[in-house]
Amino acid sequence: MITDIKIGITGLPGSGKTYALLRVIDMLKEEELQIGGMIDEPIEEGRKKVGFTVRNLLTGEKEVFASTAIESKIMVGKMGLDLAKLEQVGVTALKEAIEKCDIIVIDEVGKMEVESEAFVEAVKETLEAEKPMIITLHKKSRNPLLQDIRRRDDVRILEVTPTNRNLLPYKIVRLMHGEND
Repeated sequence: MITDIKIGITGLPGSGKTYALLRVIDMLKEEELQIGGMIDEPIEEGRKKVGFTVRNLLTGEKEVFASTAIESKIMVGKMGLDLAKLEQVGVTALKEAIEKCDIIVIDEVGKMEVESEAFVEAVKETLEAEKPMIITLHKKSRNPLLQDIRRRDDVRILEVTPTNRNLLPYKIVRLMHGEND
């Protein structure tokens, strides 16, 4: 039985937040739970990140929403953002997950994603849903949404590090089953 726990996974870029999250999703899928929401995945050329896709976990729909090849008024570092694509896939995924899923996943609430008002609103709406959630959070951002999430009494924040990233998924699954760690 899964409890209505909300877990935030934080850590420095490259620490393994998404890796830990994907392991948790695989472990929970074995329990035949319906998992929905969105995952951001890097697009790499060699060792360089040149963009990000957003994927709807329920439908598999995927779009590039950030890329060094996108010309946009909204830039984060060298990447241009296509917020319409983030909203088309990510925001839709969150709304579907609230309605249809046992567990909601948001990867990631980060610098690029919070540029979208619709995304910010969808995250707030998701946090109010009485469903278990796992969210990955940018560690250093001072964005009001991230600060609100960190301050919430109903969100348990766990930091992923190179040392704990292989064990953390097991801890998260135990917490989701109501086992205190």
